Amino acid sequence: MTVRDLSHVITDGMPAFPGDPVVETFPHATIDATGFNLTAVGLTSHTGTHIDAPAHVEPDGAPITSYPVDRFRYDARVVDCPLGRAEAITPDLLPEAGEEDLLLFSTGWDDHWGEETYWEHPYLTPPCARECAARGVDVGIDAPSVDAPDADLGAHHELLREDCLIVENLRDLGDLPDRVTVYAFPLALDPGDGAPARVVADVD
Repeated sequence: MTVRDLSHVITDGMPAFPGDPVVETFPHATIDATGFNLTAVGLTSHTGTHIDAPAHVEPDGAPITSYPVDRFRYDARVVDCPLGRAEAITPDLLPEAGEEDLLLFSTGWDDHWGEETYWEHPYLTPPCARECAARGVDVGIDAPSVDAPDADLGAHHELLREDCLIVENLRDLGDLPDRVTVYAFPLALDPGDGAPARVVADVD
């Protein structure tokens, strides 16, 4: 089994969605002072690579802890859609429906991680998200959101109201095989409108 990490590393001051609290890490204890290291971490439920649960935008939506762990093992399909600044992923870019339970939208936008340009990302149109929801698939993207910059949460609502989870801020999707097994395990946060996740692909 050859595993590829598709997650961004959580670090002090890492990129955070505009308006969200910054990520902070600081030593609570050190070997010199106490004989052991212990790091305190301040972050949000949507820090870095993370999964959105329906509770993120739906008033009665399910929290992340309501899903069994096997929900996060996927037969994924990569959708190659290299796009430019604030360009839309439309339904005509979707492959024919198959046996997959996760569509990974590979836009290449993770190349801009850490730049201001990262927040001017490609996105799914609500009709595209609606088609994904009709297929009953979860969605992942190598960008900070499935919705357009400075737009409403139309794509989020289309997916999450149908119990289709969203994985955001992925990286290194570009050279994955078209079909791949993905494991995307979120932290068991309660209450959980979402949670940071370690997402890996089995590329064998």
